[in-house]
Amino acid sequence: MSPDLQTASRASRRRILGRGNLTLSALGLGGAPLGNLYATVNESEAAATVNAAWDGGIRYFDTAPLYGSGLSERRMGVALAGRNRRDYVLSSKVGWLLEPNAGIQQDGPYVGLDGTRRRCDYSRDGTLRSLEASLERLGTDRIDIVYIHDLDTTCHGDALDERYAEAMKGAYPALADLREQGVVGAIGFGVNEWQVCARALSDADPDCFLLAGRYSLLDQSSLESFLPDCVRRSVGVIIGGAFNSGILATGAVTNARYDYRPAPAEILVRTARLEAICRRHDVRLAAAALQFPSFHAAVVSVVPGARSETEIEANLALFEQAIPVDFWAELKAEKLLPADAPVPT
Repeated sequence: MSPDLQTASRASRRRILGRGNLTLSALGLGGAPLGNLYATVNESEAAATVNAAWDGGIRYFDTAPLYGSGLSERRMGVALAGRNRRDYVLSSKVGWLLEPNAGIQQDGPYVGLDGTRRRCDYSRDGTLRSLEASLERLGTDRIDIVYIHDLDTTCHGDALDERYAEAMKGAYPALADLREQGVVGAIGFGVNEWQVCARALSDADPDCFLLAGRYSLLDQSSLESFLPDCVRRSVGVIIGGAFNSGILATGAVTNARYDYRPAPAEILVRTARLEAICRRHDVRLAAAALQFPSFHAAVVSVVPGARSETEIEANLALFEQAIPVDFWAELKAEKLLPADAPVPT
């Protein structure tokens, strides 16, 4: 391990990923905003974001072809070029193939992108083609962790069972072969629903899951069965969406977003209750949100997205903020967290 990681910062502490030999920093960088998610980021801002993460001790970087039709991968690769490849862990995803579609702007949350068609493909051939293209965009000879992306009802609705079968017949065996050959270090699933992860845990032999928004201050639905099963199986969990797509960073404000949509009334009320307890203990809501998932034994890294050096610095500060044990105790006393949720005591 490089000397600059031998620090006391919580963000830079390395945790072992499941059964493998990969170690991830406790705080990672999610690459979706670098693909112009919801707002445009220019090239210099993207590079500054990754560099600030590196300077803050972050050594786990996640991206995907879907994020800006390859833009996030390309920017991540450029910013990491020249770094010692042994010093960081890089993950990307399969399941979305990018194809030329000149002059057509595709609907979606990524700003100002056109000329590319994004098509779901969980076949073996599609998986291998996607990985080859990702390696080229990233400018690297390997991707450490490869996730099967968006295999959930959020993306596929009633067609999920069909897509799941396609992935288990095509993408998963292809990735398992690459893992066996040592081409990739770890494989897993990157989804928005823990139920799909639990299904995959029964049907396959994943090393890890990237779970977005389903273990947070507002959603502990994965706590009862899925997370304990991961601990028993020595399968690592990386948590994305710790802010539940916005509301746990902004608070219960007008137009707050929850799960990528306007927050419903009951979520606004619950968030306001969390904010009141935060004020009593002088704790920032965003700090509690970012730190809470990291206390579970299954969780290896928490991976918020960022689009600027300022956001990186803010996330690092939030992850380091001292939070009194009485704060967590009050959340449990007020039934805002389950009694068995792991927290500092």
